[in-house]
Amino acid sequence: MNTPDSIHWHATPVGEVSALLESSSTTGLSEETVLTRLEQFGPNRISESKGSSEWKRFFLQFHQALIYILLAATGITMALGEWVDASVIFGVVLINAIIGYLQEAKAEKAINELANMLLTEATVRRDGQKRRIPSTELVPGDVVLLQSGDRVPADLRLMQLRNLQIEEAALTGESVPVEKQCCHLAADTMLAERSNQAFTGTLVTYGQGEGFVTATGDQTEMGRIAELIHSADPLQTPLTRKITQFSRLLLYVILGLAAMTFIIGIARGESWVDMFMAAVALAVGAIPEGLPAALTITLAIGVSRMAKRRAIIRKLPAVETLGSTTVICSDKTGTLTQNQMTVQEIHAGGRVYHVTGSGYETEGSIHYEETPVMIGENVALVETLGAGLLCNDSCLVHHPEGQTSVQGDPTEAALIVAAQKAGLTDEEMHGRLPRIETIPFESEYQYMATLHGKQEDPKIIYIKGSVEAVMERCTHALDTTGNLIPLNRARQTQCAEDMASRGLRVLAFARREMPGSHHRLEHGHISKELTFLGLQGKLDPPRPEAIAAVAQCQSAGIKVKMITGDHALTAKAVAQQIGLDTSTPALTGRELEQLSDEELADVAEQTSVFARVAPKQKLRLVKALQSHHHIVAMTGDGVNDAPALKQADIGTAMGITGTDVSKEAADMILTDDNFASIEAAVEEGRSVFDNLTKFIVWTLPTNFGEGLVILAAILTGTTLPIVPVQILWINMTTAILLGLMLVFEPKEKDMMDRPPRDPMMPILTRTLQLRIFLVALIMLAGCFSLFTWELDRGASVAEARTAAVNVFVMVEMFYLYNCRSFSRSIFAIGFFSNKWIIIGSLIMIVLQLLITYSPAMNTLFHTAPIGLDVWWRILAIATIAYLAVGIEKWITDRTHRSKGPIGSSPLE
Repeated sequence: MNTPDSIHWHATPVGEVSALLESSSTTGLSEETVLTRLEQFGPNRISESKGSSEWKRFFLQFHQALIYILLAATGITMALGEWVDASVIFGVVLINAIIGYLQEAKAEKAINELANMLLTEATVRRDGQKRRIPSTELVPGDVVLLQSGDRVPADLRLMQLRNLQIEEAALTGESVPVEKQCCHLAADTMLAERSNQAFTGTLVTYGQGEGFVTATGDQTEMGRIAELIHSADPLQTPLTRKITQFSRLLLYVILGLAAMTFIIGIARGESWVDMFMAAVALAVGAIPEGLPAALTITLAIGVSRMAKRRAIIRKLPAVETLGSTTVICSDKTGTLTQNQMTVQEIHAGGRVYHVTGSGYETEGSIHYEETPVMIGENVALVETLGAGLLCNDSCLVHHPEGQTSVQGDPTEAALIVAAQKAGLTDEEMHGRLPRIETIPFESEYQYMATLHGKQEDPKIIYIKGSVEAVMERCTHALDTTGNLIPLNRARQTQCAEDMASRGLRVLAFARREMPGSHHRLEHGHISKELTFLGLQGKLDPPRPEAIAAVAQCQSAGIKVKMITGDHALTAKAVAQQIGLDTSTPALTGRELEQLSDEELADVAEQTSVFARVAPKQKLRLVKALQSHHHIVAMTGDGVNDAPALKQADIGTAMGITGTDVSKEAADMILTDDNFASIEAAVEEGRSVFDNLTKFIVWTLPTNFGEGLVILAAILTGTTLPIVPVQILWINMTTAILLGLMLVFEPKEKDMMDRPPRDPMMPILTRTLQLRIFLVALIMLAGCFSLFTWELDRGASVAEARTAAVNVFVMVEMFYLYNCRSFSRSIFAIGFFSNKWIIIGSLIMIVLQLLITYSPAMNTLFHTAPIGLDVWWRILAIATIAYLAVGIEKWITDRTHRSKGPIGSSPLE
């Protein structure tokens, strides 16, 4: 047998399906045929991802330009015989690699989780006999029998069913179970609308059915998703991209300056050995050894802060990526909404009632014109609610921990909750009107009916169903006092259409007294002369906190887009409630399919709501937005979201309702499934990037200043003011005790008032580059002038170098307080608001006193004690540096403010 992928099984009549699969609906396949097809198609499981080897994944952590610089620094310091310093630098590199490896070790498990979803059992018909077999043994052509509670083991074309409903939210995003049918559909029917098929991994919630297996393993819709996950591009984050660019530039600058130093010295007739050591000193000075540690620690602290705000980060760079996010693509069901159908509007007795509260909790009430309704004021209302409670096969389960779940159909659960809000209870209603018989819902009739009553009382039939099916059987209606009045079909139909246009799912309710003394309920009893009771409109309501979070994201300049597998009307209604821009029509999956990638990129920029979207199309949407240089965050909880989660710059899965597949594909998991946590994570991400930028702005003047001092000494032919071992001391101690304290800097107040940082903007803006250059020149001038001054006063070279070392450290310390904010002074942000900087400064002062006055340290670092007068000169230079930067910040801030509102950074 050969079944090409081009066959549209949903568009093929059942008889042709049987012929194409060479199978029989009554006997199924023979064992001989099964063995042949197992060999041809393989077992029914999704292929596992091979992934990279553990060793390769570990060594790839070293494949970064900055790491190459640090490894070179390790080799250089080893060549100098400085084994302790070499060990410290290499230790920083090794710790950074280990953390990166551990954070990413689980990233390739998503496809394997998909494979686990297939490991179940299936009931099949083979050789005319029913059998229970492992799902891995299924082959195309097998006849599979489904019943309530089963997980669908392969993709099926349904051929027989009875009231079959299947929960497909994990695959299609549809928020309620799908009612299945057998008739063939149009060839262009979208995945979410293929009601004559059942798909691998979905759950049967109601009824029974039979179907032919049309695809197994990698050929199923789940298998296609696995392939999409596997093929999704492993993107770099904005931070890693910028650090890579910055490191490469730094590498070229360092090598260029070192080479220039060596060549100039040789041209001046200096010893090549001395010039080689000078070039080494310049290279060691220019390398920011503390940057990888600062990057790792800053991100790790961001992870810790986010965990406290219910966002778990799986990959460290994802912390910063959130801060650069420009677009959030959010799934609707369970992310922006509660995934709990709720009755919101009731039409009964000519009145419109609104229902407060949401979800399956009974807190809430029914209002008419903003006034709470007393039970009994409207007989039609009571009957409408009672019909929803009695004509119902579902129930609510209240768990000890306070949660409520549903056994049965979520739509029916919403009817129970609405009745309970009016004071009606299961026990009281069923005690007064016990059920005698039922006509279950069938798609052919579009209604459900139940017969109620005690033996001695008249029997009553209650009906619920589609508006069309119920209305055509009604001849009159019930008014508020319980009297019968003529049914105004046009008015009720208009009410139902108005509710549907706002995304509500509408059910109609009716009743009739059982004629005669019949005790067996038949369709003929409800074919005419029914009394119309009312309409109930339901919606999966938005999370209240999601509304506030969306507003906050929009005020921060972040676009929020809804991507869902649900109906366009429902999606648009929810979008309006949460505050999304709905001026542009919702784009459906069928419309999206007709667009080229270039057209989609333009449309995606303007559209906020995407409905009936298939998994592959979600992936296209993310790529389309990324083509416009957006940093895209994608949220979701279903298997269908996994490819887009992996492709997105920051994939965000739901921790409670999310599938294992979505969690493994994501970079971040929300433990409370709360869209509002994303806003908190964005704020933390922006803070992380701010603090990391502050560290870079603080550390680079020292590295450049040290390099310039060495270069100036070579150009002027003077003794080196600082030597390599002193440079290592400055770089490592200040990076740890001063620079790293910036990662604890509190968030600035205007963090969420800024637009997102331009993804194309470099880490260092022109203003910050000029600031770094200014401080480096002050360090050069201060160090060189004081070194020369001390020598001219008769100080030894060791004493002069000690003064130079302390100039660097003290300028760094004073400059550190200017780096706590890009635009505001230390007095505006609070001198004591970061206690760690004060603690680090005090320890640094103690260490500088030790390296200056301790004989052992003097020997180790070639220093010597200096007088009190020298300290006054050192502090004067540090003060000049602080004041110069403070004045520059004040001028820059006023200049930016005079140009208008501040953009993505105070220093664009």
